[in-house]
Amino acid sequence: MDSSAVLFDKLKVAEPFFVLAGPNVIESEEHVLRMAKHIKAITSKFGLQLVFKSSFDKANRTSSKSFRGPGLTEGLKILEKVKVAYDIPIVTDVHEAMQCDAVGRVADIIQIPAFLCRQTDLLVAAAKTGKIINIKKGQFCAPCVMVNSAEKVRLAGNQNVMVCERGTMFGYNDLIVDPRNFEWMREANCPIVADVTHSLQQPAGRKLEGGGVASGGLRELIPCIARTAVAVGVDGIFMEVHDDPLNAPVDGPTQWA
Repeated sequence: MDSSAVLFDKLKVAEPFFVLAGPNVIESEEHVLRMAKHIKAITSKFGLQLVFKSSFDKANRTSSKSFRGPGLTEGLKILEKVKVAYDIPIVTDVHEAMQCDAVGRVADIIQIPAFLCRQTDLLVAAAKTGKIINIKKGQFCAPCVMVNSAEKVRLAGNQNVMVCERGTMFGYNDLIVDPRNFEWMREANCPIVADVTHSLQQPAGRKLEGGGVASGGLRELIPCIARTAVAVGVDGIFMEVHDDPLNAPVDGPTQWA
């Protein structure tokens, strides 16, 4: 059995749930290594299966002036150091099909961003790496859409797929979490993950000094959404965490300290 299938089997039976956690974006090698050390210590204390998450590039930032990360090549080098130093699996996201092969050589889980959850070519390219694929549900999608997205991965020859609830648009600058989605997405016949941080975003809801907007968020409600998801019975919890969220360059309002 290959390593992806072994990890996937471990995640499916993890009790009470597995955790995908880390800072939103790679800010520096030192910061990511430090965060990984502390997160592993916490999850180990509670006996939780950890997959460390951070992004090498935030290609969908609200503003072109915003920090995006170190990029593919440097970012993967840093994530590989985390993987080796702390012996933990890695999840990171892709935005283009051409990134998948390189990412698949480092990451154990390839994440499909919510905005791209229906992009067939991206789903197929990610699937062909053989890695576990975590598909975020688009904020604009009904839960039944994830059945088709997961099926695209399986039809490409990869059975190691899971889907992730990350909130639903509620007007222009707000998201809500409908707990029914955790059950309805079971139709995809795969593990269900709850993103308890991004689901509290307020997209383009924060005005910046000097003009422009950025995403706001309701960090104080993260425990509420997490408890809701666990009560319903999800398989995994996705959360972005930071040691100084007020000064985080990306999504500070929805990163947990």
